[in-house]
Amino acid sequence: MTFNKRSLITLLILAIILGTSYYFFATRGITYIWHWEKIPEMLVYYGAKSAEDAAPRLRMGILMIGFVLTLKISIASIFFAIIIGTIVGIARLSHEPVTKGLSLAYVEVIRNTPLLVQIYIIYFFVGSMLRLSAFAAGTAALSIFAGAYVGEIVRAGIQSIHKGQMEASRSLGMSYAEAMRHIILPQAFKRIIPPLAGQFISLVKDSSLVSVIALADLMFQGQQAVARTYHAFEIYFTVAFLYLVMTFTLSMATQYIERRLAISD
Repeated sequence: MTFNKRSLITLLILAIILGTSYYFFATRGITYIWHWEKIPEMLVYYGAKSAEDAAPRLRMGILMIGFVLTLKISIASIFFAIIIGTIVGIARLSHEPVTKGLSLAYVEVIRNTPLLVQIYIIYFFVGSMLRLSAFAAGTAALSIFAGAYVGEIVRAGIQSIHKGQMEASRSLGMSYAEAMRHIILPQAFKRIIPPLAGQFISLVKDSSLVSVIALADLMFQGQQAVARTYHAFEIYFTVAFLYLVMTFTLSMATQYIERRLAISD
């Protein structure tokens, strides 16, 4: 089932109306004093960074700083997850027992252990040996975790291409690597864009777990703001909305890429 741009906008407006209605009726019986006026200064504010700074200007608030860091770690993790997943996906189809076995072991171990445990292991164990920063450890954990899922998606995409494509490529004198790079993978990646988009959207949301290693991402900054102001509802609603902005933008970008590739076909 496909949706055009007008249908998506209609669904978004309907979701906003329903969400607003639910918010209105659900909060009527709550004796809570809302302080939404505090939220804008947590996003952007005009002022000096410190008492010594005599040059006031527009600055990012605590939530926007966390938003930018979450965006950075998500983009870096997606980039490395694509590289890891492509290598693992090809290795899963290898005829070499060692290569195939190692890639299978990696996929099964990573997919069957919690991401939170992996973050702890990479940060406290691997990170302490390699002297990794919290950002590097968090990016590594997210990349390794998502790479296992991307590897299975890539493997399925390659297997969906008819075997005659590889046979025809080899008959033309291409090596296995050349045929994979020029013929098989371009076709496979067109087919796996939707599941990849779903995995990367999940990765953006899973990035909130790096707050447990004191990485000042959006979730961590939101928790710090709540501890300081006690405005939990307003802050967590705003944090959820900022995550929605990231994931919805990624979803729209994926649909645009799909349309462009469909035109090229």
